[in-house]
Amino acid sequence: MFLRLVSDSFTRRPRRKLLTGAALALGMAVATAALSVSLDVGDKLAREFRALGANLVVTPQADSLPLEIGGVDYRAANAAAYLPESDLPGIKTVFWRNNILAFAPVLETSAQAWSPASKTWSSPGVVTQVSVIGTWVRHEVALADGGKFVTGIAKTNPWWQIQGRWFSENANECVVGANFARRSGVKPGDLVYLNGHEKSKQAAAPRVTGILSTGGPEDGAIIVPLSLAQALAGKAGEYHKLYVSALTKPEDDFARRDPKTMNADEFERWSCSPYVSSIAYSIQRVLPGSEVRVIRRVAEGEGAILARVRILLWLVTVAALLAAALAVGASSAASVLERRTEIGVMKALGAGSAKVGLLLAAEQLLLAFVGGGAGYSLGLILARMLGERVFGAAPEPSFLVLVAVLVLSACVTLLGSALPLRRAAHYEPAPILRGE
Repeated sequence: MFLRLVSDSFTRRPRRKLLTGAALALGMAVATAALSVSLDVGDKLAREFRALGANLVVTPQADSLPLEIGGVDYRAANAAAYLPESDLPGIKTVFWRNNILAFAPVLETSAQAWSPASKTWSSPGVVTQVSVIGTWVRHEVALADGGKFVTGIAKTNPWWQIQGRWFSENANECVVGANFARRSGVKPGDLVYLNGHEKSKQAAAPRVTGILSTGGPEDGAIIVPLSLAQALAGKAGEYHKLYVSALTKPEDDFARRDPKTMNADEFERWSCSPYVSSIAYSIQRVLPGSEVRVIRRVAEGEGAILARVRILLWLVTVAALLAAALAVGASSAASVLERRTEIGVMKALGAGSAKVGLLLAAEQLLLAFVGGGAGYSLGLILARMLGERVFGAAPEPSFLVLVAVLVLSACVTLLGSALPLRRAAHYEPAPILRGE
């Protein structure tokens, strides 16, 4: 009987129900679009931000240890420390291994260089001193689970522009910086002869495959496979610096705390969140003798933009929900006034205030679920348009968002109609039936 009363009441006054449902649907559509984009935009923007380059850099701890006496640094200018290349697969064993998109070791040395094709080097006896940078480009790293992970400097520094192509790591090839190519006249296809300073270092003659433009010191250097730089420097199986590109979430005050001051529960919460600092801590644990530093200009810039985008989307969602609640409240108040006589008759026949309130609330909840479902469908279309036009990719439909929208629709409806329903539940039947 109760369900019949609810269904009969719901089908009456279709125009008012349609207006209330439309207000709910529009509010829930905006909420659906904002929630869908908000849940999906973080990862998409974080991946887009990887075009800014690596956000972590790994160096040997010995490089950061000062050797000062009386304010004078006595470390030799070339006394650099090195890390073993064999430890690098361990990076993909940390808790946040799936958030580590790429890493690239770097070993920089110097060599004497000349080329038969050079405009300025007329003979093998005319040489120049040049910086040689060894790194990975598309290097396959064997993982502990038997898989392969392809990584390199092309992924950690995607803004580097190459005219021609990158060298193949299993070939005797190199790329030269734009400034170096301009000074020497070397072009793709030419050979460049490289000699280390010490007798123990090897000589090499890689073929140029491309010209690199970075806007940095690499423009004046020769970039070669890491193995070739190791041979020239006499540092087999070692590197000096590692760049890491990782997906992270914006840091808050909790993330900036020193992990040494945290208790066990706080430390677990911190390490199980993809903060850039917690990922750096995990990497440092699998690379003995290393120090992992956050490139703050990159990490903080990403975090600020992500936080502002999310705040904007949440503000839009709250505004849409408030507008829907006001529309539902106005419609519900008008409906209760129109149904005063009906409510008075029900109370005169023995219906209590609780039963009357429950009946009216059930009608509103049914309207909320219908309007919320329609709003979710419309919101998916809005989310796709917003995602494609603003962020370049449409968010995927989410069952979590559907549940959240239906719950929000019910809450907004009950909140908006709370005062009219309370008034209806406290109506006295006698004055109503007397027409007062």
